[in-house]
Amino acid sequence: MPLEPPEPLASAPLAYENPAFLNSPDGRIVRILSEYSSPLAQFRRERIQDTVVFFGSARTPSPEDLQREQELAAGKKDDSGQPARKVALDGETAQEMVQYYQDARKLAHLLTEWSLSLKYPRHRFVVTSGGGPGIMEAANRGAYEAGGKTVGLNIRLPFEQEPNRYITPALNFEFHYFFMRKYWFAYLAKALVVFPGGFGTLDEMFEILTLSQTNKLAKKIGIVVYGSSYWKKVIDLDALLQKGTISPADRDLFQFADNPEEAFTLLRDGLIRNHLEKEHLAPSVEIEVPEIAHTRR
Repeated sequence: MPLEPPEPLASAPLAYENPAFLNSPDGRIVRILSEYSSPLAQFRRERIQDTVVFFGSARTPSPEDLQREQELAAGKKDDSGQPARKVALDGETAQEMVQYYQDARKLAHLLTEWSLSLKYPRHRFVVTSGGGPGIMEAANRGAYEAGGKTVGLNIRLPFEQEPNRYITPALNFEFHYFFMRKYWFAYLAKALVVFPGGFGTLDEMFEILTLSQTNKLAKKIGIVVYGSSYWKKVIDLDALLQKGTISPADRDLFQFADNPEEAFTLLRDGLIRNHLEKEHLAPSVEIEVPEIAHTRR
């Protein structure tokens, strides 16, 4: 007995519109390429030429965070009516970490004001962070308050990492792959400033230092490590030199700074020396170089 003909088939989904394929192991190469090509297109649309990257802890409290935590810890309830969680840091340490937040905010503001004074068709030295809270928020906040564009390169994590409100909406990115996020940190960066942080900050800092040490970067990146008292307690970089695991030239890959004005001067002078002066600007292009006093905080 002859078989009945099957029902008419619906059109198969296009591969790039098929969630089952895109989210499968076989679709991984498409996902990786998307995290390269989509940010590239967006940076071009927004006319971003290069960046200054801020690294630092997501757990650094803002002044508003600290005040809220202290009020809640004193027995007050938050907006949801739930009791407060205890402040994790003692008072002196909390104030120290809040100061780092404020310093990152001020430094980003200084950098953005200066970059906006440069006469270029595209945006130069745009403040960029990992897009989350803490030092990342402080950097985006300072740039936002100075009236500039600012980038957030977020990563999808089970905790902490949600985009802060100060990122320019068109420059708010979220990545699945850490290595693609790190690529975008390094690719556009002309300078890096590293504030106190934990495992993630250490990972990001040493990756850029290694790329710089091994000449894997196509351009010179000025690296400022902010908060010498913190970092000299956390890691003994001079011991690496004493034990011969790095060379004296490697120690010159970065500089310490302890206040926003000092850090700004180091970053600005490096950007001018390593990039602007080498671009052979036309005589009609003016670069304003404001003088900043070296004041201690």
